[in-house]
Amino acid sequence: MINASNAALGTGEERMTVRNMPFEFLPRSQSWNTDKPEFAHIVNSASLAMPYLEPYLIKSMRKARPLIKDAALEAELDKYIKQEATHYRRHKEFNDTLSDKGYTTVAFLEQRLADDYAKLESKRSLKFNLAYAEGFESMALAIGEMLIEDREYLFGHSDSAVASLILWHFVEEIEHKNVAFDVFDHLYGSYFWRIVGLVYATSHIFWRTGQGYRALLKEDGLWKSTSSRWRLLKVLGRVLGNIAPKWLRILRPGYHPQSVKDPDWGIAWAAVFDTGTENMAQLDTRRLSEAVPAGEAQGVNS
Repeated sequence: MINASNAALGTGEERMTVRNMPFEFLPRSQSWNTDKPEFAHIVNSASLAMPYLEPYLIKSMRKARPLIKDAALEAELDKYIKQEATHYRRHKEFNDTLSDKGYTTVAFLEQRLADDYAKLESKRSLKFNLAYAEGFESMALAIGEMLIEDREYLFGHSDSAVASLILWHFVEEIEHKNVAFDVFDHLYGSYFWRIVGLVYATSHIFWRTGQGYRALLKEDGLWKSTSSRWRLLKVLGRVLGNIAPKWLRILRPGYHPQSVKDPDWGIAWAAVFDTGTENMAQLDTRRLSEAVPAGEAQGVNS
């Protein structure tokens, strides 16, 4: 029996596992979350960034690697890169289904994101780009905690493959939560630049995500709907309200992501996957209190 309270993701290189998740994204309906189409488009818009954001992070980290003088950190960085490469490839597969469903703004939104990250890579210093990477990863840790804590409300009764994609991604964001911080601290150790990276990355990603979900909601004919706008405000209020205290703790001068406890559900999920379970890409969204599908849930206490 796997008990989440006794399990651990490990430390250093052992924390991270590169998982080949067998997602299959089927266009079963226009929205993968018919109960919360507004939240679905927030997620869709954020997903559009991943095939451009994560390669940018990888390139920044690869430029930093020859400067690192710590073998353990080098090993962590290599596994971080492998996890991120897997993430953006799976998100690209999912994003392509949005185009296949007829969302005509997807190509424009993707090109704008590609241009953003190409400019950051070519015009900004390595110090700035690593600060951005650290800012994004600290924010991703906060978002991952929020998604796991509120998973039943946000993903309940939604498309299993998409819910699994997002939760898988953020379980792994939590696994590699220390790497970008440690790389930036190892090379620069600047509190000022760490906060610059956090504020810039948060502002940039939230800005582009907002533009994206508005465009997608317009295509669905929901943007001018009063009831849809109210549902959007409610879900944004809930999401941002849950993230805010987690984001604010990053501002502390003594902050380190290692101090953030790994969520029990994420630990249980990782432990079951590591036994060889193949159904982790098909979470039962009717019972997300469990970390695995109904047929596999025996032996997991979440």
